[in-house]
Amino acid sequence: MVNIKLMFIKFVVFRGGYCSGIILGNKRRAFLVTRCGKKVQIYYYFPTCIAQNRFFFSISIFFVLCYCRPMRLYYLCMRLSNQYMDNRSLISISDLSKEEILSLLRRAGEFEKNPNQRILAGKVVASLFFEPSTRTRLSFETAVNRLGGRVIGFSDPKSSSQAKGESLKDTIMMVSNYADLIVMRHYLEGAARYASELTPVPIINAGDGSNQHPTQTMLDLYTIYQTQGTLDGLTITMVGDLKYGRTVHSLLEAMHHFSPRFKFVACNELRMPEQYKEYCRQWGIDYEETTEFSEGIINQTDILYMTRVQRERFSDLMEYERVKNIYTLTASMLTGCKPNMRVLHPLPRVTEIAQDVDDTPQAYYFQQAKNGLYARQALICRALDL
Repeated sequence: MVNIKLMFIKFVVFRGGYCSGIILGNKRRAFLVTRCGKKVQIYYYFPTCIAQNRFFFSISIFFVLCYCRPMRLYYLCMRLSNQYMDNRSLISISDLSKEEILSLLRRAGEFEKNPNQRILAGKVVASLFFEPSTRTRLSFETAVNRLGGRVIGFSDPKSSSQAKGESLKDTIMMVSNYADLIVMRHYLEGAARYASELTPVPIINAGDGSNQHPTQTMLDLYTIYQTQGTLDGLTITMVGDLKYGRTVHSLLEAMHHFSPRFKFVACNELRMPEQYKEYCRQWGIDYEETTEFSEGIINQTDILYMTRVQRERFSDLMEYERVKNIYTLTASMLTGCKPNMRVLHPLPRVTEIAQDVDDTPQAYYFQQAKNGLYARQALICRALDL
């Protein structure tokens, strides 16, 4: 244990098995630095408003450091930072408590019954997509239009001043002058968090690299509840690209509230990252890993979550060619599954789900995409405090 001096009281470097870390800072801001194996990450939290309530911040962090294990420390720090950054942004699914998640699901159910309302009359939402998207962008823009708002923005950064060399900071600051809310997708991990620290306008993260996709997770949760009647105690099998798949990372984090059991099916090159397995261990979540995608595994599953191997995440195209077709779900593999089992996929699909699965009662991925409209309507209203 090592003591350091910070904000006039002493703090402790936390250590715990595979992970260790430290919090450093001053009156204006603080950083959480973690090491997981050989990987070091720096998370920036707690902006200038620390100075407004330094005593509360200091005591809170003292207890967090003394009594929390490493991964729980990380998520508690995020929750504490959200108390200070109260601009209604949604950057990570961990920004939401269990109660907030359930409230949003109820709101989404209300929008499914009546999606056409005038709640956003007079509001402008900026849709900034620095990376290609079909379902996420169109469902957000449809959500705004059906609620009576207006959409500005771009779907290709080449059509914006980014093509002229404008920085992300300048783009966000400029768009903030025109919009009440910014929906943003970016290819860099952490870009949405960075944007949220630049502007008082709420930011909704529509995907940042291979990191997080919280709005996809909300529609996944809504779909799971819709098909299973509960979120508690389910067996969820995740198949495919678990290394770069931001949708599975966010879903794993969200489900920790509901005592799930996970089965991770992936080849060695695309295994679930160690930090998420450590997260499962810290929260007491049962999981197993395998490279085998068999009917035996499918028959034990409530939710089969298929994912695409993402070519755009690979720097080595030869590696992509080796793994792109390794798992394919066919209709014949579903003959012995549970009656309640449903197949989900964030889409787009390539070869991981055969066309014949579309005609089975287990196929639910197109309805899942439709649910994105209602979940995102609920999230937009949360961001605008409506």
